[in-house]
Amino acid sequence: MTRTALNTALALTLGTSLAALVAGPSLAADAARSVTTSAAPAAAWEAVGDFCAIATWHPAVAKCELSEHDGTMRRTLSLEGGGTIVEDLVGRDDDAMEYTYKIIESPLPVANYESTIVVTADGDGSRIDWTGSFDPSGASEDEAVKVIDGIYEAGLTGIVTAAEK
Repeated sequence: MTRTALNTALALTLGTSLAALVAGPSLAADAARSVTTSAAPAAAWEAVGDFCAIATWHPAVAKCELSEHDGTMRRTLSLEGGGTIVEDLVGRDDDAMEYTYKIIESPLPVANYESTIVVTADGDGSRIDWTGSFDPSGASEDEAVKVIDGIYEAGLTGIVTAAEK
């Protein structure tokens, strides 16, 4: 191998290694929680399916206001004790009983957050799954996952209560 070819190969290897180092490891984290209820899937979907119904079943949400932003449905959540979360509806499928949303603004320790809530039949009742992916922001991955898991657990408890009425 000539000196020029060797220098070119070394530069390419170094450049690739440097690019991988700068990019760093993937920061994406996941959270997932599920709950079953004796409520029929239709009753569970009725409780959770409306994009702004979160104010009726999540204990941390004092108020939900719907608006439209660039053709996308947006909800603004006023939190108990102060704070606001702004979320956009990404997709909705009433037949599959699911919707996906993403956070636009929030005090939560996450960035690039996207989440899906799904209701499925489970025996005589239903199962509700709430999953999300995000990048930790301003907190460790463990801390961010713990916060989101807590939000999911409290919300799922509220959904079951609402669905079983």
